Amino acid sequence: MRRYFGVLFEAVVKDDERGFLYRDGRFVRLLEPGRFTSLDPSRSLTAEVIKVVRAEIPAERALLFEKTQPQLAEKNFAIVQAGPTEVAIVSFDGEPKHLVLPNTTRAFWKTLTQVDVETIDTAADMRIAKRHLDRLDLARTPVAVNAVVEAHEAGLLTVDGKLEARLPPGRHAFWQVGRTVKVGKVDLRPQPLEITAQEILTKDRVGVRVTLTAFYQIVDPEKAALASGDVPGTLYRLVQFAIREAVATRTLDDILAARDTIDSEVRAFVKERAADLGAEVKEIGVKDVILPGDVRELLNKVVEAERVAKANLIRRQEETAATRSLLNTSRLMEDNPLLLRLKELEALEKLVEKVGRIDLHTGQGAGGLDALLQNLYSLGDGKSRPKAD
Repeated sequence: MRRYFGVLFEAVVKDDERGFLYRDGRFVRLLEPGRFTSLDPSRSLTAEVIKVVRAEIPAERALLFEKTQPQLAEKNFAIVQAGPTEVAIVSFDGEPKHLVLPNTTRAFWKTLTQVDVETIDTAADMRIAKRHLDRLDLARTPVAVNAVVEAHEAGLLTVDGKLEARLPPGRHAFWQVGRTVKVGKVDLRPQPLEITAQEILTKDRVGVRVTLTAFYQIVDPEKAALASGDVPGTLYRLVQFAIREAVATRTLDDILAARDTIDSEVRAFVKERAADLGAEVKEIGVKDVILPGDVRELLNKVVEAERVAKANLIRRQEETAATRSLLNTSRLMEDNPLLLRLKELEALEKLVEKVGRIDLHTGQGAGGLDALLQNLYSLGDGKSRPKAD
């Protein structure tokens, strides 16, 4: 805006703008694009130039023009008023741009922009339709609750603290207008549960520490949500109670010898109560039984003594078998001189293998080589054998 010589008022409005012309603070008219010039010796004219392409105008001003200048307001403004249970989606040239919240009024320039308004009654259906999901930025929408339920999950819809429905896998969104909406998700896959070591006194007053591993699965999400706010924690304590009962009623020897029985008792105890939590216990097993240091040393000594005794027994059995075999052999040799002579030759063969040199003495009375060969080939039957050449 310019003034020339103090009496000439001039305003220039661009194509994407409009101007509000005022005289002494009262609206005169809306200035279209171009140059506006007027004599103003009293300096009473003012102009406000505003961008109007995809632009918002204060709702109070738009409502004022709707009352004082209804034709101008109808031509230039899109006034959106959402009721207590309504929301409105405002699109500029077919592109969703704004979400008008309940009990809210907003106004937009429609002079150079095509403004489309879709009003949604959230009281009729709190679920957000698929076509609306594609047009809304749910992360920035305070009146919408959005959740994606995976294939291994079950969704639980709660409205004002009341469980309303179980949601299948997929994308779900709901209007949170006049109500509190929550979407919980429950994992339906088998889950491990590690029960850490806890000190338990056995029936014979020995303190042991027992660790267990369990696997459970939620089979009824609705019952699980209503029965307990912490299903894993509840199952953890149930397993603790069961293992204490199983260990405290047995001696240490019974515990070490009957781990399978203990597993069965704990599983039966927990399985019955897990059904009330909407869960199913797949497996429970004792992982470790940790003994006190002095008890562990005593058991190691007992095991070592048992092994030594078993080794001595095996050694005696082998010695007895060897003696019996030797006795049988001696009886055979007693009845068969030829067998005795063969054993002698076998012993001589083993002896000769260790002899490095043989010295023969041919002196008087020694007999020499002929006597040695004659004795080697004699079988002890009283008959003489030919001498070797």
